[in-house]
Amino acid sequence: MDSAEKKEEYPFADIFNEDEMERNFLLSKPTCFIVFGKPGTGKTTLARNIAQAWKCIRVEALSVLEEHIASETETGTMLQSMLVSGHSIPDELITKLILEKLKSPEVSHFGYIITEIPSLSQDTMNTLKQVEFIKNLELQPDVIINIKRGDYDLCQRISGQRQHSTTGYIYSREQWDPEIIESRRKRKKDSAKDGKVEEEEEEEEQEEEEAYMAEMQMVTELLQYLVQRPEDYLENIENAVKLYKDILLHSLEEVMAEHDPQYLIELDGNKSPEELFLTVIERLKYLNLRRAAIVTKLQSTEEEMNDIIDTEELFRTLGSYKLIAPRYRWHRSRWARSCPISLKEGNIYSGSADFAVSFLGKIYCLSSEETLKLFSLNPRPCLLPPMPIPPCKIFIFGPRSSGRTTLGSLIAEYFKGKVVDYAKLIQPRFNDAREKLIRDTIIEATNTAIKTVKEKLLMELKAKKQEEKALRELQTQYAKKEYEDFMDYKLFKSTDDLQSLGDDEVSQGTQKFSSLEIADEDKTRSENTIDVDTSEGVSTEESIGEVNENHPEVLLMIEDTLRHAKELNFEQPYEKHAELLDEVIKEITEDNKNRFPGAPKQGGWIVDNCPLIRDLWMAFIEKGVVPDLVISLTDGENNGKCFLNKMYLEKKTEIDTKILERLLDELQTKKKEEAEIRKAKEEEVRLEEEKRRMAEAVAKKAKGRRGTKNMSFRPVSSLWLPSGLSISTSPSLPSVQMLKCLIMRLRRRLMLRILKAMKSLRHLRYLSTPEGPCYLRGLKHLRSQKQSTNQKQSLNLLRTFRLKQKSKRDPKRFWNLKK
Repeated sequence: MDSAEKKEEYPFADIFNEDEMERNFLLSKPTCFIVFGKPGTGKTTLARNIAQAWKCIRVEALSVLEEHIASETETGTMLQSMLVSGHSIPDELITKLILEKLKSPEVSHFGYIITEIPSLSQDTMNTLKQVEFIKNLELQPDVIINIKRGDYDLCQRISGQRQHSTTGYIYSREQWDPEIIESRRKRKKDSAKDGKVEEEEEEEEQEEEEAYMAEMQMVTELLQYLVQRPEDYLENIENAVKLYKDILLHSLEEVMAEHDPQYLIELDGNKSPEELFLTVIERLKYLNLRRAAIVTKLQSTEEEMNDIIDTEELFRTLGSYKLIAPRYRWHRSRWARSCPISLKEGNIYSGSADFAVSFLGKIYCLSSEETLKLFSLNPRPCLLPPMPIPPCKIFIFGPRSSGRTTLGSLIAEYFKGKVVDYAKLIQPRFNDAREKLIRDTIIEATNTAIKTVKEKLLMELKAKKQEEKALRELQTQYAKKEYEDFMDYKLFKSTDDLQSLGDDEVSQGTQKFSSLEIADEDKTRSENTIDVDTSEGVSTEESIGEVNENHPEVLLMIEDTLRHAKELNFEQPYEKHAELLDEVIKEITEDNKNRFPGAPKQGGWIVDNCPLIRDLWMAFIEKGVVPDLVISLTDGENNGKCFLNKMYLEKKTEIDTKILERLLDELQTKKKEEAEIRKAKEEEVRLEEEKRRMAEAVAKKAKGRRGTKNMSFRPVSSLWLPSGLSISTSPSLPSVQMLKCLIMRLRRRLMLRILKAMKSLRHLRYLSTPEGPCYLRGLKHLRSQKQSTNQKQSLNLLRTFRLKQKSKRDPKRFWNLKK
C-alpha cells in the first residue's frame, strides 16, 4: 500500500499548467534500459546507439573505467597504474565501480542502459545474486531488450571478426573479406540493371568500379594489420554460448516473464545493427516514455557579455539564443538571476551571464564552472519543490518591546528554523571562555612563578655551596700555612740540634716529614671529595623544600596577575564572539538539517538580541557569518508612539503604580506649597493690619496732642517739666520711681510731637523699634531751645537708661515700660 500511495502521489498533471508539468517531470523516473542476449549478438553496439539517441547513460565496465581514468581521480590513477604494469583489473573492483555509477546523480536524471549484468563471471556474485541485484535496483529498468540469434550464425559471425592491431577497431567479415565484398558487388549490380537506361547503366558501372577498386585497395592495405582475438576463436565462442545457456538463460527468462510484456522488445540478431536500432526507436515511439531533458548552454565561449548588465536586459538577450523553434523564446525562471545550486546549498549568489543555461524552456544563471557542471549532470534536486526558497539566514535588530522576538519566532516557525538568542546562547559561552582564559592564565603564571622560584632557590643553594666550599678551601690553606710556619719555626729553632746529627738521620727525618705532609694533604682532599659527592647526591627538591602555589615568593610574583585577573579579556573579543556564533550556527544547522523535505543544506537560523556594534559586525564578515536578510524595526511615526504603547502594555501594573505614586507626591507637594502661600498671605495681612492699627493709633495721638500745642516748661526741683504737668515731690517716693514716671511722660510727649512732624508712613517702622531715631530728633529739638543745666542732666539720665535697654535687647520690656 505504501508503494502504491507513493506512485499515485502525482498521478495527473494539467498539460496547460506549465509549472505543474515541470514539477511532474522533475518528480518522474528517468527511462532505464537493460539489454539481454548471447555474447557477441551486438548488445554493446545497440546500447551505444540508444544512449546517443535517448540521452541516457551507458553503464559498462569499459566506459566506467575510461571515465575514471580520464577524470584523473584517485581510483583512476590506481586503474591506470594497474593497466600500465600489465595487471588485470579485479572483477570486484569493476562491480563496485558499476554500482557507484548506477547511484550517481547523472544516472538519476538521464537514466541508464545496461548490457553486462548479469554476466558470465561468477567470482564476485553468482547468477542468482546478480538477478536479485537487478530486481532491487533503486531505478528499476523500464524496457528490456532481448536479442535472439542462432548458435551457428552467431559463431560464424564472431569467428569472422578481426581487430586492428594499432587502432583496436574491430572489423566484421563483410568489411575485410574480399570474396564477400565481391559477391555483395555482384548482387548490387544485378539488382541495379532492372529498369535502367543503357547510358545511365554505363555511368553507374563506371562509378561503382572506381569505388570497388578503392575499397579493394584499402582492404589490401588493412589485411596486414588485422589479427584475431582469442575470444573470437570458434571453440571459445561455442564454450561461451554453452555457458550462457547453462547459467544465465533460465534466470533471464524468469526476469522477462515477470516484466510487463508491453515494455519487452525482442529483436532478431541476424539483422544489422542499424536495423535493430531503428526497430527499437520505432517501438519506443508508441510507449509512454520520456526522454531525458538536456541542459543547453546558451552562450558560447567566443561570445562575451558583461555581468553588470541589467537583469531584464540579460534575460531579453539570452531568450533569443539557440532557439528550438523559430518563434519560441526561452522564458525566465522563478530563480531569476540567483544560482539554483548555491541556493540549494543555502547561499544566495548571483549567476553569471557566461554560465547561463536553458532547461525545460527556462533560463537559469549559474555562478561558476563547478555549479554549471553539477547542474548539467542532474538539475532535478535544486529545482524540485519547495525550491526556490530562501535559506533563512536572518539578523533582527530593534529596540525593546518592538516585536522582534515575536517576529523571529514567527519566521522560525514558517521556515522550520531556530532562533539564536544572542544574550542567552553566545554571551554565556563567551563568559565561560573568558573564565577559562583567566584560569589558564593564572595556572600558567603560577607554573612560571614556581619554576622561577625553584631556579632561584637552586641558584642560591649552589651559591651557598660554592661559598662553603671556598671557605673550606681558605680554612685548609690557612691551616696549611700555619702548619708550614710552625714547622719552619721549629726547624729554625732546632737547627743546631740538626747539625749535630748525621747526614743520614737528617735525610731520613726529612723524608718522614714529607711523607706525613703528603698523607695529610691526601686525607684532606679525600674528605673534600666525599663532601662534594654527598652534597651532589642529595636531591635538589629535598634540599630546597617543596615549592607550590602557596609558597610566599610564588604568591608575591602572581599577586599582580591575580589583581588584574578580573579585568583580563581576549585580545580580540569580537572575533571570539564571531567564533562562538559560528559554532552555535553549525550546531543548529547539523541538528536541523532535515527540518523539511528538500530544505537547503545551510541556513535555518534567526539571530536575535545581537548588539549593534560596528567592530562586531566586521568580525562576523571576516568569519563568514553573514546573513542574507537584516531586519531593522523602527518607529518613525508619532515619535515612537507604537513602541511606547507596547512597552506600557508589557509592564502596565508596574508603570501604573509608579505613576500613581508620582501623582500622590505631586499632590502632597502642591498642598504644602499652597499651605505655605496661605501662611505667607496671612502673615502679610497680619502685618498690614498691624501697620493700619499703628497708623490709626498715631492719628489718634496726633489729634489728642492738638490741645497741648502751647505748652511751656517749668522747672521742678532740679528737673524740667512741661507746663501742664505736675509731679509730686514728696520725699517719701524713692528717686528711681520718680525718674521712671518722669521718663514715661516725657517719652509720650516727645513721640506725639515727632509723629505730628512726620509726613511719610516710612518713618513708622523706626518708631516701632526702641533703636529708632526718635530720640535723636527729640534731643535735637530740645538742644535748639537752650535748656538749662538741670534739663541737660535729665537728658543724660534719659540717654543712659535707653542705652541699657538697647543692650539688653528686650523689646517686650521696653514696650511695657512705655505703657
